Amino acid sequence: MPGITREEVAHLAKLARLELSAEELEHFAGQLDDIIGAVAAVSEVAGEDVPPTSHPLPLTNVMRPDEVRPGLTPEQALSGAPAQEQQRFKVPQILGEE
Repeated sequence: MPGITREEVAHLAKLARLELSAEELEHFAGQLDDIIGAVAAVSEVAGEDVPPTSHPLPLTNVMRPDEVRPGLTPEQALSGAPAQEQQRFKVPQILGEE
């Protein structure tokens, strides 16, 4: 498999709107070539009998049961509000609309 060239890295950088120096182009070309080689090696190992997975271990969702618990009363919730109106927080109007 041919490696990624400096020109290909420059093209990718242009598409991503990145300005890279000549040294950066050479550096990233080497790094991207290593990444492509690693992906190719993994692709060779994965056989037909190996199912694709997103995680090597099965995941279990750890959540508490959804239970109703007592909350604040409107009076408690508004007790520290600087202004209130009709059991709601009153805030300054910002859009000039009703």
